[in-house]
Amino acid sequence: MTLSGSIILLLLVAAAVALAARRLRLPYTVALVVAGLLLSASPLLHPPTLTKELLFAVFLPGLLFEAAFHLDAEEFWRNRLTIFSLALPAVVLATLLTASALVFALRLFGIALAWGPAFVFATLIAATDPIAVVALVRTLGAPTRLGVLIEGESLLNDGTAAVSFTVAVGYVLGSQPSTASLPIDFMYAIGAGVIVGAVAGLATRRLLSWLDDVMVMITMTTTAAYGSFLVADTVGASGVIAAVTAGLLSGTDASQRAISPPARAALQSFWQYVAFALNSLVFLLIGFQAGVSELLSAWRSIAIAYVVVTVTRILVTSIIVTVMPKRERLPRGWTAVLAWSGLRGSLSMVLALSLPASMLQRDAIVTMTIGVVVLSILIQGMTVSPLLRWLGLEARGTEEGSRGDAG
Repeated sequence: MTLSGSIILLLLVAAAVALAARRLRLPYTVALVVAGLLLSASPLLHPPTLTKELLFAVFLPGLLFEAAFHLDAEEFWRNRLTIFSLALPAVVLATLLTASALVFALRLFGIALAWGPAFVFATLIAATDPIAVVALVRTLGAPTRLGVLIEGESLLNDGTAAVSFTVAVGYVLGSQPSTASLPIDFMYAIGAGVIVGAVAGLATRRLLSWLDDVMVMITMTTTAAYGSFLVADTVGASGVIAAVTAGLLSGTDASQRAISPPARAALQSFWQYVAFALNSLVFLLIGFQAGVSELLSAWRSIAIAYVVVTVTRILVTSIIVTVMPKRERLPRGWTAVLAWSGLRGSLSMVLALSLPASMLQRDAIVTMTIGVVVLSILIQGMTVSPLLRWLGLEARGTEEGSRGDAG
């Protein structure tokens, strides 16, 4: 079957899964991954492999821009200290703890994993995946501030993980960059990404206030999403940070008010469909990519890795939230939701699959990464909503959710 035929079939499967998930009251992302796992053995479908190039060129720019475009920019800025703390130092700490704990935990069960591959795996898995997390948050009905914290962290923390991943791979392969250059490289990747995204976002916001043609507006926002990502990636900056910055600045309240109601509705409808289509494809491809037989054969190492990653996430999130200034403290129960909603997804998978063949214990890293991603989506994706209900946080009003001293 041709590529175009496979994509058409995948979209039809996604539509059927969406209807079934709504009827069965299942999280849509979980249902898609399960469908992908079940269909992976079918000879009828030959979907494209979820590669780094495909994720970066097609999926990430549109999904990140759409998420940031609809994010409450003012709420994001009010909670910037907590979001940046979770996205930067928390990821570094989680990487160090995950690698150390994983080596010792696997040894207890007679499974050998060298320190180098352990750190590579930890960098892959430390950051929450923006695609998985944003898709989940949209269905939760959580308080506004909590939703912004979850989405904001996931949209930013992969910049930290990407730098850590490059360093870890370079170390294992014997081409580690100088320690002195690491902070400079990191600051450049983030700073240049912000600048590229800001230029694209501010230009788009100004153009949207001038234009009255809906098709041109859609074209400009699409150009901002994919153009900012491409330019940033070309100059060695973070494409993710660029796309998120462009989306935040394009979608501010002031920008939205400058657009006529019909045009605003058309823009929202377009990007909602883009998010639905891209999310559907990426989660189906995760299921197809997983390979049930390979996961079952390595179930012990996958289970151990998942427990280590999850416990580390809970511990690090609790530490970061605890040391926040008093004005940043979160309501009771929010820390548990922040920690448990930290899903892993396609970003971790494609980084693992992009490892060179010469990487020590590459197959073990790839298998554990895919296994942890699948378990994360299935287990946490199924239980975040019940956790919100148990904590009394589901479907609360915006004003309640926005207050830092609530709960």
